[in-house]
Amino acid sequence: MNKAYVIFPIVFLLIFGGFYWNFAKGYEATKAQKVVAAKKVIEDKKKDEVQARNQAIQEAHKMAAERVIEKKEREEKELREKDVRQASIDAREKAAREQDKLSKQVARLTKEIEDEKTSAEKIEVAKKASKDEEVFLRQLVKEAETNVKGLVTVLDKIKAADEARAAAEAAAAAAAAAASRGKS
Repeated sequence: MNKAYVIFPIVFLLIFGGFYWNFAKGYEATKAQKVVAAKKVIEDKKKDEVQARNQAIQEAHKMAAERVIEKKEREEKELREKDVRQASIDAREKAAREQDKLSKQVARLTKEIEDEKTSAEKIEVAKKASKDEEVFLRQLVKEAETNVKGLVTVLDKIKAADEARAAAEAAAAAAAAAASRGKS
């Protein structure tokens, strides 16, 4: 049994040595390949990072240029909108001024219309009074003409009576003169 204690570990040591030998031969090559692969991965990663950084810089420049253009367009749009707003405010204020002006004009014209209506009513009253007065005066003139005719007739009668009396007095005076001559 003593031999078994020595033989088995030696056999196992030899088997382990064979495996170790195969492993050690390929291990250095594998380790070198892994180092080369790791360096290549790092270099590829650096290249990708540099390329990504350059692309990001280009995109940032492109986006900055777009933002500048957008800002300029936005400012122009805001300026146009501001002009439009100002024009609409000016138009609204002008319309309000026109409305005030026209409402004052309407009030003034309404007052003038009322004054003219009042004047027209006064004129109508005066016209009616004038017509009534004209009718009254025509009647008065007719009555006066009738009175004048009556007075002319009365004056003619008075004149005829005066003439008849004067003739009678002249005849009486002539008769009295003839009688006084005859007495004399």
